Amino acid sequence: MKIKKLFSRGSEKYKEGDFRGLLVYPSTSDVILAEKTLKGEGYKVRVVGPPPHLRTGCDLVIEFPLIEQLGIERILKEKGRIPLKVIPISDEILEPIDLCQKKDFGDYLMIRAANMKLVIDKRTEQIVNISGGGCPDVPYLAEMLIGKNLRETHSPKDLGQTICAYALHIAYEEMLKEVD
Repeated sequence: MKIKKLFSRGSEKYKEGDFRGLLVYPSTSDVILAEKTLKGEGYKVRVVGPPPHLRTGCDLVIEFPLIEQLGIERILKEKGRIPLKVIPISDEILEPIDLCQKKDFGDYLMIRAANMKLVIDKRTEQIVNISGGGCPDVPYLAEMLIGKNLRETHSPKDLGQTICAYALHIAYEEMLKEVD
């Protein structure tokens, strides 16, 4: 067995008892760039909502397996994506907030990520509604996605530049997992 496989980077969802940490950044764009950097290097990280006392103006943090901290910090330093803080989750008070929630309405399925909602017709996988947020690109995102098949449309993060587009992208990715 290869050493890399022996120390595999785990799953994006963590089990109870796993030691995890949070990377805190000053802005959403910093979180998005750091997430892209880490995933590009093969790390399984996930973006979550920070506990209220850790908010820095950015409503997102990156959750990661604590055993990977040295490698993650090295990569982030090399790429110029140094976080404001790296915090081990050692207490219930530090538990991050899961951004996604699922609601089944029979023929329709809604995934909510932060304040953005994506609804599909489960029979056709057609996007029937997009709502939420307050960013200026939400109407554009809705116009570009509503009426399209979930699997045949562009990802919201390819269409928009705001935190709403990013949150909608998280809902989109979760929805793809749900329909598979």
